[in-house]
Amino acid sequence: MSDRRALLGASQFITAIGARQISEPRINERIRVPEVRLVGPQGEQVGIVRIEDALRLASEADLDLVEVAPGAKPPVCKLMDFGKWKYEAAVKARESRKNQTTTTLKEVRFRLKIDDHDYETKVGHARRFLEAGDKVKAMIQFRGREQQRPQMGVRLLQRFSEDVADLGSVESSPRQDGRHMVMVVGPLKTKAEAKAQAKNQAAAEAESEEDKGEARGDRRTRKNNQRVSTEKKDVQPLSNSMADYLPEELRNL
Repeated sequence: MSDRRALLGASQFITAIGARQISEPRINERIRVPEVRLVGPQGEQVGIVRIEDALRLASEADLDLVEVAPGAKPPVCKLMDFGKWKYEAAVKARESRKNQTTTTLKEVRFRLKIDDHDYETKVGHARRFLEAGDKVKAMIQFRGREQQRPQMGVRLLQRFSEDVADLGSVESSPRQDGRHMVMVVGPLKTKAEAKAQAKNQAAAEAESEEDKGEARGDRRTRKNNQRVSTEKKDVQPLSNSMADYLPEELRNL
């Protein structure tokens, strides 16, 4: 038994190594052909050269000789920095996975005799899922004799579809499967569109907050400018005469 496990582990290791070698192109001394069609580092066509000459040119330019089209006759090889190329390819793959959006199926469950508050709560959850670009599976769970009244379940799911019609459309009509009745509602916007809209909305809110901050700053500046100056040149001398405080028409009496 232990020998069989060892052989199995060795075969899996060899398979993994082989898959890795297939996924990566052959470079430098691993290219075992008599001649290649050589492409320069800037994409210029050098022509068909011997493999020894191609390796020499790669060494002189401090680059790698990479087989980019092994199926061609002769194989096409390019002079490049293979390490830099692998790094840039990994970065692109990582960015692609980051920007990749997948639609998930969210589930919302109802009882046939659901009260209005619970129903509105469930609808709110479903609307949030649809706004995010996800699908919603609305499920009704029947109890006891409720299975004999499927028309009530259909009416409940129709009401639900009407309440979310501005965000999603029915992709799968209500169907009963034993004690459950299911309907699927798909979003009107894709996941990517929903993310882009949320991003734009956040940017608009941030810009609005910035404008409000600038407006508050302007009001504060105007208020400070309206204050009485305390500089010495602007201060009026005080008078000890009561006549200075009388109205103009009473001063000459």
